[in-house]
Amino acid sequence: MKSFRVSGFGQPLSEDNRPTPELTGTQVLLRVKAAGICHSDLHIWEGGYELGHGRKKLSLADRGVALPLTMGHETVGEIVAAGPDAKDAKIGDVALVYPWIGCGQCAVCREGDENMCLKPRFLGVYCDGGYSDELIVPHPRYLLSLDGLDPVTAAPYACSGVTTYSALKKLEFAFDGPIVMFGAGGLGLMALSLLKAMGGKGAIMVDIDARKREAAEQAGAMATVDGAAPDALEQIAKKAGAPVRGALDLVGNSQTAQLGFDCLTKGGKLVIVGLFGGGAPWALPFIPMRAITIQGSYVGNLRETQELLDLVRANKIAPIPVTPLPLPKANEALMDLQKGRLVGRAVLTP
Repeated sequence: MKSFRVSGFGQPLSEDNRPTPELTGTQVLLRVKAAGICHSDLHIWEGGYELGHGRKKLSLADRGVALPLTMGHETVGEIVAAGPDAKDAKIGDVALVYPWIGCGQCAVCREGDENMCLKPRFLGVYCDGGYSDELIVPHPRYLLSLDGLDPVTAAPYACSGVTTYSALKKLEFAFDGPIVMFGAGGLGLMALSLLKAMGGKGAIMVDIDARKREAAEQAGAMATVDGAAPDALEQIAKKAGAPVRGALDLVGNSQTAQLGFDCLTKGGKLVIVGLFGGGAPWALPFIPMRAITIQGSYVGNLRETQELLDLVRANKIAPIPVTPLPLPKANEALMDLQKGRLVGRAVLTP
């Protein structure tokens, strides 16, 4: 098993070669075909999140992320072996791995919302993930058949796909008008591709990077706005042409959260997905005065992931741009993502 692992927060990934463990119980072994590199991986690699307002940085080590760790939570692989109790695993099947695995015992997990479990076992976060040529998954129920979808372009559905799908479901009440989205990276381009298939009218994409705004226009955004422009709020209102009831913040810093809040009409909702970091910028009286809802959205559950794959197949949704890279390029891909040089997703192909 060849992997590229975080051995020290902020340090280059280290190559690790070790024997493939013997499978037990319901475990399934996959030969990795594609592993997406997500912006969340940067926070894991760096070791935490900025909380703003002079507060101490949120430490992932304090939250149970132990090193060494093989990152990678957007993984597609071919089933090559199964434990004695993994009855539903079919050798040779190519599957998308659902990584947001909980304890499996608590009420939340039993209700199907393992992504909200307080004792998570997320692959690529708390357990080893897909920056490897092989991956062990604890049970075949976490393997979703691709049914003809391309492994490289489908890998991001495990995170950016289900994350945006779940977040957009929280804004369906506002689909009759324009949704304002912040951040035209992998998540933003994914959200644009899904919005139309889900029945949305369209989106205004806000990003400070001209290349990413251009990519958003090519992906079907009804308009784009430079979030750093001094009149960005006025531009959003003009291009929307109607009161904005829904905003989706895929960046999650103080500036995007403020602009997302300010662009909403009374009764609007701001859904925050991005984890860039910072502190909440809103004046509290305006929240009740304008009856604004501010809701966080964290990835999605297994059921939503299956719904997403069904939606992609039924609507023949075009994939977001991806840059395939060999596994040893994992460090370079992280650097490119950190410096904002990537459009869409980098996907490792062991």
